[in-house]
Amino acid sequence: MRFRYLLLAGAVIAATPALAADPAPRYGTWGVATEDMDMSVKPGDDFFEYAEGTWLKNHPIPSDKTGAGYNYELPDEIEQQVRTMVERVAAKADTPIARKIGDAYAAWMDEAGIQQRGLEPLKPYLAKIDAVNSRNALVELMAQPGYAAPIGIGISTDQDDPTRYTVATGQARLGLPTRDYYLLKGEKYDAIRKAYRDYIVQLGRLAGLSDPEGRADRILALETSISKDQWTPERRRDPVATHNPMTVAQLQKLAPEFNWAETLRSMGLGSPNKVDVAETTAVTAAGKQIADVALSTWKEYLTFRFISDHATYLPKPFDDARFGFYSHTLNDVPEQRARWKRGIQMLDNSLGEAVGQLYVAEHWPDATAKQAQELVDDVRAAYADKIAHADWMDEPTRKAALEKLGTFDPRIGHPVKWIDYSNLQISRTDPLANAIASEKFGWELDLSRYPKPVDRDLWYMNAQTVNAYYDPTMNQITVPAAILQPPFFDANADPAVNYAETGATTIGHEMGHGFDDQGRQYDAKGRLRDWWSKATADKYKVKAEKLAAQFDQYEPIPGVHIKGKLTLGENLADLGGLEAAYDAYRRYVSRHGEPPVIDGYTGDQRFFIAYAQAWQGKRREGAVRQQLLSDPHSPEKYRVNGIVRNFDPWYKAFNVQPGDKLYLPPEERVHVW
Repeated sequence: MRFRYLLLAGAVIAATPALAADPAPRYGTWGVATEDMDMSVKPGDDFFEYAEGTWLKNHPIPSDKTGAGYNYELPDEIEQQVRTMVERVAAKADTPIARKIGDAYAAWMDEAGIQQRGLEPLKPYLAKIDAVNSRNALVELMAQPGYAAPIGIGISTDQDDPTRYTVATGQARLGLPTRDYYLLKGEKYDAIRKAYRDYIVQLGRLAGLSDPEGRADRILALETSISKDQWTPERRRDPVATHNPMTVAQLQKLAPEFNWAETLRSMGLGSPNKVDVAETTAVTAAGKQIADVALSTWKEYLTFRFISDHATYLPKPFDDARFGFYSHTLNDVPEQRARWKRGIQMLDNSLGEAVGQLYVAEHWPDATAKQAQELVDDVRAAYADKIAHADWMDEPTRKAALEKLGTFDPRIGHPVKWIDYSNLQISRTDPLANAIASEKFGWELDLSRYPKPVDRDLWYMNAQTVNAYYDPTMNQITVPAAILQPPFFDANADPAVNYAETGATTIGHEMGHGFDDQGRQYDAKGRLRDWWSKATADKYKVKAEKLAAQFDQYEPIPGVHIKGKLTLGENLADLGGLEAAYDAYRRYVSRHGEPPVIDGYTGDQRFFIAYAQAWQGKRREGAVRQQLLSDPHSPEKYRVNGIVRNFDPWYKAFNVQPGDKLYLPPEERVHVW
């Protein structure tokens, strides 16, 4: 769901061309870095340490990062590539979009100018808050780009009819990452809350606001109160519980403090037939907060959030203060990232597809797309075979599952059409204005598509992003160009490596989301409906609950366990992706013959080592804490050890026996397929 966050009321690059001509893989003799392994560790005791223990011991986390590893370092390479392109096109400025990119980057990089202008760019936005003299005016302001609110309104794909867009609403984010940070007991959380209060005070003083201490107390009390009514991350994963279509009249009864009809019209949404409400009780509670909390406190909250949310566009003391709390205190990062790197991130967020279009022109050869498509076809065939032979599925459910698999829509590399940024106004001297203009542009772009039929060609991730995603309402997997390069994909690597690293962790994983505990509730057309027989669904739930219970036992940092239900979807996709990719690899072997032993490792062993190294990574404790409390992804170590110990072929490949620390008796192993 894509929200405008506002309150309501009366608101891999593939191999580069140079790499393609290289006769050897970039990582080791067959595509992984064997020097990173720790041969002193028994594979059955800790496969993650075995595959990359030497790297874990010897590779420091850079001082400006939350972690280190493939998923942190490959983006660094891409940032360098994008920086070179941005500086080149900015120097030429020979097209309107080149000038926009150059102006946005120049405004961001002009630290001296930002410092010299001081608070002047900020004053008009704060003046709007100061001018609020009623609750209606308050919510009207909350509906404008850049201003915070306890709930959000946005435009989303209709889960009942995925060919259409619908209006949606639900709870919005607060200043701390999740409700747990406000509510959990203990010295660690007390210290975080104190640091957050100090941060609110610091911004108030920097902005010259009255009574910064009192403001901080009132703002923290307000956010704590709101957090008590917000849904947990685990509960928000339930697509049925968060799908509550209502008429505007019904919504008015749910939260009567809001003038819904007028608010929706003022936002350009007209008079929708229905609004899909996600966290119903949180929306109701937010309305009561608007009525009960002093207007002056809401204005203080809006002022703080506007300054905090845009601190990176303000003079250095504001930027440093935000880094000090959100990066240093919460994530233990000691040093701010270089400004140019954050500037590239800013461009990704504001002009991402314009930058992506430049990127793929230089770094996306057609050959990579063809090779990636072959992997997609093999993994899809593997899933088809597994669904066809799943003994826990009855025939009606199996037929529907195969139909859904057949309608998977894989998008590889980049969009077939790009966003037109002609209407985005960019200043060469005001990065704050650019940020607000970008948010406004994004909202107007969404409005231009509503209530028209859904555009299946849209991408919600840039081509230069090292990631991938699955959209259940579209039944699409999207794999950007940037992740289809070494170490995740290498045209010259051993096939075992590509089938493990791209086949399992990217393509197989994203396809697996179509059948995880959330994705399985959407049918072949992307509709949210119960298409499983009860008997088959009950058997699936037993598997899912068993995997969740396994992950509940893991304690990455003292006192904080993985939340098995929060991470269940990703863990199921990891396991299903590994199962399907291994089957796809064995299909490849059946076509081409059993692979030779290389460096003492069989093809199957190389497959699993490559899978483990694809999750190479380590994070700072604060970053791990935030991940455990709010992120549906398990830490890297457990995406390896917690998955392979459920997979029979891994036991055979490394002769894992009872007594080994990762050993699970066969009856305790979870097999998705």
